[in-house]
Parts: sequence; structure tokens; C-alpha cells
Amino acid sequence: MKLDKFISTAGQQRIVDAIEQAEQATSGEIRVHVEPRCTSGDAYKRAVEKFNELKMYATERRNGVLIYIAFESRCFAIIGDSGINEVVPSDFWDSEKNLLAQYLRSGDATTGICLVIEAIGENLAKFFPPVDNDINEQPNEISYDEN
Repeated sequence: MKLDKFISTAGQQRIVDAIEQAEQATSGEIRVHVEPRCTSGDAYKRAVEKFNELKMYATERRNGVLIYIAFESRCFAIIGDSGINEVVPSDFWDSEKNLLAQYLRSGDATTGICLVIEAIGENLAKFFPPVDNDINEQPNEISYDEN
């Protein structure tokens, strides 16, 4: 199944726009990765694999966040890099996970992803505010594997 069967082309643009907007409030980097199946059987483990494959650790402040979704496997994970994990409480992503789960269950993945991106941007801004001459260290487009 192609990405546009899960998220329409217009929905994909909404997500990219949400990332761009959220990143204006923080020096953090947000990415979304989607694939049909979770090949490892564990969403968190697969998210870590994708985080590393996408080289999300290659940010100056180690403040990248990956939203990983395997839509046919009906699983997802939200993970942050070491710079984030060193300063936030262990339950930092719980409200975002609950929000995303709610929208995925209702069949409105695009809205759920956009709302979670907005919340992540607001939360990251508390720990990683924007900095002068900040550059976009990660692409804003959705990455996708057809596995």
C-alpha cells in the first residue's frame, strides 16, 4: 500500500506544514516515518531502528523526535534523542501517545499526527527554545518505507 492510501496527498502537506510551524517554536527537529508493517514486531524497537537509519541523532543539540507509525500493524511509537531524554520526565510523551492513539483509532490519522506535532513543538520549546541562526537539520517531509 502506498503512503497516499493511508495519508492523502493533501494530508501529507498538512503534516509537513505542521512540522514547519512547530519547529518555529523550538530548535528541536520533528520527523514522521510511516510504513505498512512493523518488521521487528515491536514498535519502539522499530522506531529506534528508523531513528538511526534516518540519522536523527545528527543534530547539534541531540533534540530530534521521531513519530513512527506502522499502519497495517496498527502500532506506533514516539521517541526522542538523548538530548531530550536527559532533560524531560520519563512520562514526557504519554499525552502525545494517547492523543495519537485516539485519532488513529477513529481513522483520522492526519489530524492526529498534526495535533501531536503541535503538542511536541510546544513541549520541546520549554526545553529547547529557538536559537539565533537555527537551521533545519532534518527534512520535514514524511519518510516512508514500502515493506
